[in-house]
Formats: sequence, structure tokens, C-alpha cells
Amino acid sequence: MKIGRFVIFEKGFRAYYLLVISIVVLTITIQSMTQYSLSQQRSTALIVNLSGKQRMLSQKLLNELYSCRYHNCDYAEMKLALTKLYQMNRFLQEGNAALRIEPLDDVAIQKEFSRLETHIEWLYHKLKNFKNFNEISFNDARYHVDRFVVIMDGIVNLFQHKSENDIKTMMVIELELAIFSIVILIFEIFFIVNPIISRIMNQKKKLAEIAWHQSHVFSSHMKNITDLQYVLKVEKNPERQREIYGFIGEELDELKKVSKHMVESLEKTTQEVRPHHLVIQKVEDFLEKYNLLTTEKALIDDDKAHSVK
Repeated sequence: MKIGRFVIFEKGFRAYYLLVISIVVLTITIQSMTQYSLSQQRSTALIVNLSGKQRMLSQKLLNELYSCRYHNCDYAEMKLALTKLYQMNRFLQEGNAALRIEPLDDVAIQKEFSRLETHIEWLYHKLKNFKNFNEISFNDARYHVDRFVVIMDGIVNLFQHKSENDIKTMMVIELELAIFSIVILIFEIFFIVNPIISRIMNQKKKLAEIAWHQSHVFSSHMKNITDLQYVLKVEKNPERQREIYGFIGEELDELKKVSKHMVESLEKTTQEVRPHHLVIQKVEDFLEKYNLLTTEKALIDDDKAHSVK
């Protein structure tokens, strides 16, 4: 795959790319799920908290009405509590971007809010005009507040139950994702990491074999040639010289065989298709489908690191 002058998914390194990319994807997925779960829990906790405050605001309205009827009236406090109660009732149902509250989509909770609508509308329209406070029946106001509190208690319980179910669902998803991640990692260990380690050990064995040939066989033949050269210098008999030349030629032939064996030791690889090659082949087919692979597409069976030409 080429991006400008850069080449990625270079042949010979695809097993490494597959391993690294899968680990990165799993890490990002797990972190995303964790952040989403924390965000959902925060949102649910905020909704439960605001729903609980609704009960307190309704009780405060009743207290302020009593004060206005029989003691000093704080109209600003009454107006503020009434506005908060009415607006928050709408936010809990329709959502609010500033508070990061999602629109309500639970049918059972929405049904309870519908039951609540009559009481909150009565409170809002009766108490929004402070001039009518003396005309409001305190018993009626207490009835609507009591009904509001009872219904809101049920709504809070439903929100808490929904929160518990959401948390259980997220826990199951995270557990399944963790199990899936473990399965993927085990798969990569057996079919990617182990073959890579095996390849490294094979290369180590080949290098040890080459070192042995170089230190023993190669050095032995070079010593023989050096000795024959010395004998050739002091030998005056032409017939013996020709014989020595023959010995030197034989030693040179042996050196060629040693050199060829050293090269074969480096290039010798198994021709069997390993399991991780099948995975890499699937990835290459996907990349080729979207023209993301270089034209020199070929599956490398030996997993050797090839230089970029």
C-alpha cells in the first residue's frame, strides 16, 4: 500500500503489522467502551439527582405559598423555584445539550411523566402570578404537591432501575469484549508470535551453522591452500608442481561448496503455509479489493524481512 512516497504493508513485515494493528484496535475499542460506560453512568446519575431535586422544589413551593399566605412572602424565591421545577420537568423528558441530558426514550417513564403533567401545569399556572396567591386553595396546592411527590418518587425509582439495567448491560458487553480480546491475543500468540519466534530461532540456528562452517571448514581449507602455496614456492619439480596445483584446485572447489552451503543456509526456508499466512492472505485480499495494496502482491511464506527495492 502506497501513500505518497511512503510504502506500508511491505512484504515480509505483514505479520508484524497485523499483530500491532490488532492490539491497537483492541486497545482503542476497550478504551472507547470504558469511556462510553463512564459517560452513561454520569448522565444517569445526573438525571436521578435532578429528579430527586424536583421533589424538593415542589415541597419548597408549598412552603413558600404558606409563607406568602401567613408570613412574609419572598416572591423571587417562589418564582425561581417554580421556574426550575417547570423547566427541569421539560429537560428530563426532551433532553438538554448544555446539561448533556439525552431525550427520554423509556416508554414506562414517559407514561409516568404524562401522569405528572396535570399537577405540574396546575402548580405553574396558579403560582406564576403572585397576585393570585390569596385566591389559591392551600388544600388544593398541597394535594397537587403530594401527588407530584408520589409520582416523582416512582419516576426516580424507574430511573434508578433503568440505570442498574444499563450498568449490567455495559458490564456484560465489557466482559464479552474482554473475552474476545483474550481470544484474539491467544490466537495471535499461537499463529503470529510463535511463528515469528520460530523464525528468529531458525535464523539463529542458521547463523550458528554458518559461523561453524566459517570457523572450522572455511578456515581449514584456507590453511591448506596457504600450506600448498608455501610448498609450491619451494618445490622445483614441475611434475610435483602440477600435482600441487591440482591440490589447490581441489581446495578451491571445496571452498566454493562451503560458500554455496553458507548461502543455502541463509536462504533455506520451509515451504509450508503457516496458519498466520492465511490470516495475512485475508487481510491482503481485503486491501486489494479497495486498491490499497502494491502491485507486487505476493504471500511470503518464510516471513523473512526483505529490503525495500
